[in-house]
Amino acid sequence: MKRVVITGAGTINALGHNVPETMQAMREGRCGIGDLDMRDVDRLAVRIGAQVRNFEAETLFNRQQLALYDRFTQFTLVAAREAMSQAGLEFSGELSVKSGVVLGNSGGGMQTLDENYRTVYEDGKNRVHPFVVPKLMNNAAASHVSMEFNLKGPSFTVASACASSNHAMAQAFQMVRSGMSPVMITGGTESMLCFGGVKAWEGLRVMSKDACRPFSANRNGMVQGEGAGIFVFEEMDHARARGAEILAEVIGFAMSSDAADIVMPSKQGAARAIAGTLQDARINREDVGYINAHGTGTAANDKTECSAVADVFGPHADDLLMSSTKSMHGHLIGGTGAVELLACILALRDGVIAPTIGYEEPDPECALDVVPNEAREADVHVALSNAFAFGGLNAVLALRKV
Repeated sequence: MKRVVITGAGTINALGHNVPETMQAMREGRCGIGDLDMRDVDRLAVRIGAQVRNFEAETLFNRQQLALYDRFTQFTLVAAREAMSQAGLEFSGELSVKSGVVLGNSGGGMQTLDENYRTVYEDGKNRVHPFVVPKLMNNAAASHVSMEFNLKGPSFTVASACASSNHAMAQAFQMVRSGMSPVMITGGTESMLCFGGVKAWEGLRVMSKDACRPFSANRNGMVQGEGAGIFVFEEMDHARARGAEILAEVIGFAMSSDAADIVMPSKQGAARAIAGTLQDARINREDVGYINAHGTGTAANDKTECSAVADVFGPHADDLLMSSTKSMHGHLIGGTGAVELLACILALRDGVIAPTIGYEEPDPECALDVVPNEAREADVHVALSNAFAFGGLNAVLALRKV
């Protein structure tokens, strides 16, 4: 089995338009959630979100590209360019043929869908743009990344709601670890912050109208965000041979299905995914120093996740640091695990634990160290990233300091 390392990272989200900006915001415990700026916001009951501000797509893409790129694809390409620049890779010959891209995404081109529903149903027009389908399809971002960087190997999109990115990164990890591909571009993206996207989520009654407060006793729901996180996963020997900077090593993953309820999480399913990741990575419970929690800020998710962590780690759970960065960048649905992986890299590489901001009241059902409100310094050698999705689909990744 090959060892797999991360040699490039890129992002755009409510905290920053790149990795340095995002990590600095995480260090400072800065909140990217604010009032939504969109059409018909007055018709929404939920009017807050973690939007990407000051994003000028016209300065980054030409007219022909903009006709093909939904906002989620634009975010992906911005993040992919940053990741590829850091990795310093160019794909040609056999490397091009064997390398690919696996991305997580849940909603696809929601902005395009929303705009064209308006065109047909509100404006009464009988025609839409011929590129609507290639613009809104879930695999559009992965396809455009493969074309921009000449990736001719396995390329596809994984859609498993809030676990999409972790499932995608797990597939990329497995491909590199097995020797199928020497390099894989992976991560996730989402842009659901449009009228239709928010209105649909309102119906679930899981959204907060004022703030995201994971693990706090007075939490009242999740807050949506948008953006992308993209990484270069590479064989360690391949990376070292070319003198690449290594950000972290990916050492294990596991997936599970609750097979119980379409929206209510299961402690047993989450615990199986966490325990399976420790087994796959061949590490002990005591090796783990930090967990980036799924931590949505809903009553059911937070207490279920804390209970699962306590069950798996036993007495060591009291020594763990666990935080939810969704309190800062919002819940990016299919893209969230990718942005959260940056918090794991921050912990491993820089020894900084991003906080759970908005924490106000202790909850006895969430009695772990959730790093409330302020970042903390810690010497972490292994970090986990949890993702537990609607549909009972769970995916956990393990990373190690290099």
